[in-house]
Amino acid sequence: MSSADPTSGPEVLDAGPVRVLSLSAAALVVLVAEPLYLLVDTAVVGRLGALPLGALAVGAVVLAQVSSLGTFLAYGTTARAARAFGAGRRDRAIAEGVAATWLALLAGLAVVVVGQLIARPVAEVLGDGGALADQAVSWMRVALCGAPGILVAMAGNGWMRGVQSTRAPVVVVLAGNGASAVACPFLVHGAGSWSGLGLVGSAIANVGAQTVVLLLFGAALVREATALRVPLRPVPADLRAQLGLGRDLLLRSLAFQACFLSATAVTARFGAASVAAHQVVLQLWTFMSTVLDSLAIAAQQLVGAALGASSRSSARTVTGRVTRYGLVLGVLAGVVFAALAGVLPRVFSPDPTVLATIPQAWWFFVALQPVAGYVFALDGVLLGAADAAFLRRLTLGSAVVGFLPMIWLSLAFGWGLAGVWAGLSLFMLGRALGVGVRARGDRWMVPGGI
Repeated sequence: MSSADPTSGPEVLDAGPVRVLSLSAAALVVLVAEPLYLLVDTAVVGRLGALPLGALAVGAVVLAQVSSLGTFLAYGTTARAARAFGAGRRDRAIAEGVAATWLALLAGLAVVVVGQLIARPVAEVLGDGGALADQAVSWMRVALCGAPGILVAMAGNGWMRGVQSTRAPVVVVLAGNGASAVACPFLVHGAGSWSGLGLVGSAIANVGAQTVVLLLFGAALVREATALRVPLRPVPADLRAQLGLGRDLLLRSLAFQACFLSATAVTARFGAASVAAHQVVLQLWTFMSTVLDSLAIAAQQLVGAALGASSRSSARTVTGRVTRYGLVLGVLAGVVFAALAGVLPRVFSPDPTVLATIPQAWWFFVALQPVAGYVFALDGVLLGAADAAFLRRLTLGSAVVGFLPMIWLSLAFGWGLAGVWAGLSLFMLGRALGVGVRARGDRWMVPGGI
């Protein structure tokens, strides 16, 4: 397996439908591989009973935060590596991968150590004590040992996307998750006279997957670095540069988490039907965010390469095209979900009270699809330009001015689920206005390699 595809010359700056689709499809496979594996994991553990499944839910929430807080390793590395790649400095792009991988390893080891110390108190809070917390602690203490692999995978995806490699990340992620999906039922339920390890078997399968991914991404990086004579030791200046960009992306990620955790907390106070309806529509929103994020990743790769090649005209062309693609995809999604309004919710719940509540959020969700397509495309453009400081300010501002006040006003005045989703709408419209104005200007188009 080669860690890079043969992309060079005009192809680096190609933003035609075929190239964008190729980059987006590869990113989408990587993005959905983990959620699909978690569905398998949930189904396997679900056969053990309600208590182990509840413990898995508690532990999975904690493990998800590791991925969320490590987002900068993927997006920040893509931006910096794409710039170098576009400038014809593949060696510099690989050096960014080396720096990101060192940060991933260091952060991952810190998570392992801290996780062992805080697993019990966190499980007590989230699991409300008792047997549920006990099982969640057992799962977390094993599963958190996979944190270095999770973060190395994010770094690996970052530098490979930067050099516009489309095959290798897909092969690596599918190999890890595929092996784990096969091993999980055996480790949990056993075979023949062996009864298996129960819930802990699921955690071991998780760690096994992340270890495979770590080794494959690590081997690909070593091959690239050796071929280009890039030092594999950590370079302090590169680490500092990565952390500078990562700070803005991390704060942006925390703003998203604050908004959506608040939305769930407030919705729960409107009753079981409201929180169940919110969960159904939110999961569909999350799924569509993953689809649209694949387009944003393609935009990030292409814009980074264009600016790295000092071609502002190419960056402007990419911006226009991916924005149109995002809008078209969003409009199509809106039409599809509008047509399925009377059918799709029933797939998730047969409860008449939940089905009666879903429309309060559903039509906000449908109307926001074109807005989301536009916002995600331009997010990718600005991330490719390493304009993370602006995106951090915009996200925090839209959250503080739009989303969070509306959420808590909904609680105060009893506006229900409609008020919560109106808050999300204000959040998205604020971001759409901000990225639209920013993209029309040229302050973000700083040419040259980073």
